[in-house]
Amino acid sequence: MRVATFSHRGIRSVGRLLPDGKHIQPLDLGPIAQHAGALALVQRATGGGTPQDLGDPVPLSEVKLAAPIPQPRRNIFCIGKNYRAHAEEVARSGKGSAAASDKDPVPTAPIVFTKVPESVIGPGETIRIDPRVSSKIDYEAELAVIIGRGGRHIAREDALDHVWGYTIVNDVTARDMQRRHQQWLLGKSQDTFCPMGPWLVTRDEIDIADTRIRCWVNDELRQDASTSDLIFDIPTLIATISAGITLLPGDIIATGTPAGVGIGFEPPKYLLPGDRVRIEIERIGVLENSVALWQDE
Repeated sequence: MRVATFSHRGIRSVGRLLPDGKHIQPLDLGPIAQHAGALALVQRATGGGTPQDLGDPVPLSEVKLAAPIPQPRRNIFCIGKNYRAHAEEVARSGKGSAAASDKDPVPTAPIVFTKVPESVIGPGETIRIDPRVSSKIDYEAELAVIIGRGGRHIAREDALDHVWGYTIVNDVTARDMQRRHQQWLLGKSQDTFCPMGPWLVTRDEIDIADTRIRCWVNDELRQDASTSDLIFDIPTLIATISAGITLLPGDIIATGTPAGVGIGFEPPKYLLPGDRVRIEIERIGVLENSVALWQDE
C-alpha cells in the first residue's frame, strides 16, 4: 500500500494510492491528519485500528503532494557513511567532516546523527540555498525507514516487525558547515534540507535486501546502488538506535547514501540555483525537487 499526504481544494488529507496509480482514496483519520499527515495512519495502525475510506477517490493530477509526514514528531535519525564506496569517496575528497573517523573511512559501528523536523519539505518543493550560510550544498539519496511498533532494546532478529514502511529522503547537506563545526546537525538541518516523499510504502511491498537507489542532477545520473551494498543493514540500525533510546511509532531512520554525491567529484559538483534533483527508489517512486536561492519573507 502507498499512502500519501496531499492537499485538495485547500484541505490537507491522507489517502491510499489506488492500483491504477492515477487516483487517491481519502481515508477517515479525523482532524489530526490535517496536521500530522500519514503519521496519523501509522499511529492508528500500531493500535490495531483500520481507517475507513472517506468520500470518492480523487484524481492524482488534481492534488498537491506534501511530505508524507510533514512534521515528524521528533528529529529524524540518520546514518552516516553506510555504503563503503561513499565512505571512501568522502575520505578521498578531504572535504568532508574533520572527524577522526575519516582516517578509517569505513566505520566499524553505525554513525548516527539527526536532522530537525523543520527541515522537511515535500515533493516538488524547493531546496533553498542561503549564501549567507553556505555555498557548498550537496545531495544524498536515501531509503528511509518508518517505525511502526515502537520499542526499546529491539533485538536485531525482531527489528523488521517494528517497521511500518519506507519512503525516500534527500539528506541535503552543507559540506562547509559540516567541516567547520566538526559535527553534522547544523549542516544537515537547514530549512528545506530534508525533501521527503512522494509517499509511504508499506514494508510488504519492498525487498529491502536488494532495492535499487538512483539519483539524477539535471538528468545526469550521479548515484546508482542497491541496499544490498549497505554496511549496516536495517535490522542492525534499528537494534543500534533502540539500545537505550525508545523508538516511537512514526520515527524515521534515513539509512545512508551511496557513492556519487557532489563532494566525491573533482572538482566537487555542488548544487546550484536552477538545478533539479531526482531520486528514484525501486518500488517506492520518484522524489524530485528544484534548487533556488533563499528568499527572505
